[in-house]
Amino acid sequence: MGCLVRLLLLAFLMPGLAIPVPPRPKALSNLHLSTSFTSRPSIVMKYSIQYIEQKIDHFGFNNEKTFKQRYLIADQHWRKEGGSILFYTGNEGDIIWFCNNTGFMWDVAEELKAMLVFAEHRYYGQSLPFGADTFQDPRHLNFLTSEQALADFAELIKHLKRTIPGAENQPFIAVGGSYGGMLAAWFRMKYPHMVAGALAASAPIWQFEDLVPCGVFMKIVTMDFKRTCPNCSENIRSSWGAINRFTRNSTDLDWLSKALHLCTPLKNAQDVQHLKDWISETWVNLAMVDYPYESSFLQHLPAWPIKVVCQYLKNSNLSDKELLQNIFHALNVYYNYSGQATCLNMSETSTSSLGSLGWSYQACTEMVMPFCTNGIDDMFEPYLWDLKTFSDDCFKQWGVKPRPSWITSMYGGKDISSHTNIIFSNGDLDPWSGGGVTRNITDTLVAIIIPEGAHHLDLRGNNAFDPMTVLLARSLEVKYMKQWIRDFYASVRKKD
Repeated sequence: MGCLVRLLLLAFLMPGLAIPVPPRPKALSNLHLSTSFTSRPSIVMKYSIQYIEQKIDHFGFNNEKTFKQRYLIADQHWRKEGGSILFYTGNEGDIIWFCNNTGFMWDVAEELKAMLVFAEHRYYGQSLPFGADTFQDPRHLNFLTSEQALADFAELIKHLKRTIPGAENQPFIAVGGSYGGMLAAWFRMKYPHMVAGALAASAPIWQFEDLVPCGVFMKIVTMDFKRTCPNCSENIRSSWGAINRFTRNSTDLDWLSKALHLCTPLKNAQDVQHLKDWISETWVNLAMVDYPYESSFLQHLPAWPIKVVCQYLKNSNLSDKELLQNIFHALNVYYNYSGQATCLNMSETSTSSLGSLGWSYQACTEMVMPFCTNGIDDMFEPYLWDLKTFSDDCFKQWGVKPRPSWITSMYGGKDISSHTNIIFSNGDLDPWSGGGVTRNITDTLVAIIIPEGAHHLDLRGNNAFDPMTVLLARSLEVKYMKQWIRDFYASVRKKD
């Protein structure tokens, strides 16, 4: 399996290319209209784009340098009397892209009389602490941590309360998905006075050290394919051997390159390993975005894309050539559903709105998530988690050594029962659910499991093809939020 584990760590949502470094914004505020890509193209999301001056280092006293953090505000449904503020804790990418893919917040805004705030994570999108030089010097990245990001969110909330009349005495609720979901949960843990509660969707806060088995992620990916068609996962497992047998000489490499319609021909063993990592990552991405309707989250895909992919991998007893030709057709569903691609590019796996450069640094410092496979309980080539090798690779790239125990020390690992008012939602199709909280810990630290749900499906906008399970999950999430809001106002009345 080679470098796939590294790929998973370097890109939480598996982006394929690093986003270009944009220039520092000139305007400090402007109105933006965006058509949602949540699955309901008719929805228009109206928001203003704002910037706040943030300290580059919140925890030192000898560094007063600042940067502009971008955030979005939508207040068309906000009510100053009895309202609330939903605060999206931005993750590893462009905040406008996350805004466009978090339709749930827009759907419930009127019901909760809510202002929507989408905060961009430092070092992503336009929130670059050192501008165009942010990623040019590894020393600039020393302030790229979850702790600094949470402090940014805290300062932003203070700023909103101070500058928006009516916001000071309203409840804020943190909302996030994936890494953003982890941040939402951790924000409630670390800054409970700032938010009344948190919805942490698809948030694998336990995917660290040995809190969960390192192989659980790939087992869930495999199960997603197996439940669609047993032969599908078996054929994928067999394909690695077929690829290996077809890479023994230049003639075989040439045939394989043409059979898979690769944009760049395979030339050596290193290219072959890259090919297998790229294919593996594709299966992982499909498991994550196995949504019940056509979507464009990572790629333009059909409804239930794994079912479509497995139509090409349902036959057994295939020759190596037949199997690999079918693998191409399966890959083509993910990379060429529109039918416009003339070849498959191994350097691209998903949207460029995600920031692979920043995430690779975070994965090499505090966000160290062990992954492994054995080729028996999963459909991938065997791979043992090797922290030393991973650490050496990180040092070569960034000049840093990972701290695999830091996240559990900082946020408590599984010892979080002292906290309150956090919803952990997970879809059973989502491989990240293996590192998530899937059982109630207390009456206010609750888990919502969504059968037939992929990666943070509950944060996406309502869709006619949504399974009843996600509709029920969203309804329950809103129920908890309303209780947090009532409790907040009740406590305010008591103080008065």
